[in-house]
Amino acid sequence: MPRPEVQAPPEIFYNESEARKYTTSSRIIEIQSRITERALELLALPNDGVPKLLLDIGCGSGLSGETLTEQGHHWIGYDISKSMLDVALEREAEGDLLLADMGQGLGLRPGVIDGAISISAVQWLCNADKSCHNPRLRLKAFFGSLYRSLARGARAVLQFYADNVKQSEMIVTAAMRAGFAGGVVVDWPHSSKAKKSYLVLTCGPPSLNSSLPKGKGQDGAMCSDDDESDDGSGDEDGAQTVGIYERNRPKKRQKTKKNGKGKAWLLNKKEQLRRRGREVPADTKYTGRKRKSYF
Repeated sequence: MPRPEVQAPPEIFYNESEARKYTTSSRIIEIQSRITERALELLALPNDGVPKLLLDIGCGSGLSGETLTEQGHHWIGYDISKSMLDVALEREAEGDLLLADMGQGLGLRPGVIDGAISISAVQWLCNADKSCHNPRLRLKAFFGSLYRSLARGARAVLQFYADNVKQSEMIVTAAMRAGFAGGVVVDWPHSSKAKKSYLVLTCGPPSLNSSLPKGKGQDGAMCSDDDESDDGSGDEDGAQTVGIYERNRPKKRQKTKKNGKGKAWLLNKKEQLRRRGREVPADTKYTGRKRKSYF
């Protein structure tokens, strides 16, 4: 059976009946609880006894929020499915619930969030469910707003199911371009069913705090380099349990003319004329720029 994100948009797929069926499944409840506990472990919050304000992105009916509440934290839940949030209200979830599309940005004040988690939600942004949707722009809006809302040094742990390597690269690239440091941690990389991918991000430049833990192996211990499979059948990226990426803000592209004669060509041409003894205007910061058609 195909995954939910390829069947219909989330607000349509998770209708009233599907939301109740999802929330009453003991298997789903157990899996959500286990993944949320692992996300909190990777979040590495300071153990100072002070409750933190966390984001639960794609909170659904509040199953992951229950684990956050049990750990003594306050949380804000985002979800695009009204039916899921209605079930969360019926279950008296203790977090603040917001009906919102994360692909349009989070709309929070800068630096007010101590950490963020997301369980099985980010991959929905890779699909163009409407004619106006552009997956890359939606990922850019999401990660940009998430970066701004987090306090400096805070982490975000996003568990996701990528359909292919291209989707994984698109998600990670969007996060790095937003300014995050971090990478992907893969638990149980050799299992087709138990394998879980976590994008662990740190708000701010790379530091000791942004170093990533090892992914968990089949026996519950941390995977070592010797545990990698030789045939590469485990992880999408060659059975690696950890992938670390640098911050990579895109540089402005140098504009060139249609005929390929840009600033470098013009400077070289002027230098040739000077060597021939010709009188040439001095080089300035405006050299090679195209004039506007109006003042």
